[in-house]
Amino acid sequence: MRKSKAIGDETEARAITTLIVAGYSISVPFGDNDKYDLVVDDEGDLYRIQCKTAWTNKPETIRFNTHSQTTKNGRYHEQTYDGEVDAFFVYYPANETFYWIDAADATEQKMELRFEAQIDHPSINWARAYEFTGTIPR
Repeated sequence: MRKSKAIGDETEARAITTLIVAGYSISVPFGDNDKYDLVVDDEGDLYRIQCKTAWTNKPETIRFNTHSQTTKNGRYHEQTYDGEVDAFFVYYPANETFYWIDAADATEQKMELRFEAQIDHPSINWARAYEFTGTIPR
């Protein structure tokens, strides 16, 4: 089984490649002390990005964490990214697609994106609405 650090590193590397190919300038913060993984420069507008890897949650739905999880001194800690990031750049390996979720749209612990559903309800976060197509949504 792959460790979560290796999975996260791969997602971050793919994110850098995807964003550079789309024409953005990327900066990587030095060290592991920042809540964000990347800074994306969109013609002078800077976005602090947290890269996440999504997993299949239930049929037609993926999920990703919108909080950080760490263990210190044998104790489990969770922290939100409130005010610390501008967006989540989420990679779903099964379809090799990235999703750009503005931090204001994200829930506090976990967020689900849905591909299909029997109903169209306003509370559903449709994956297609967040799919990264090469342009940062404004």
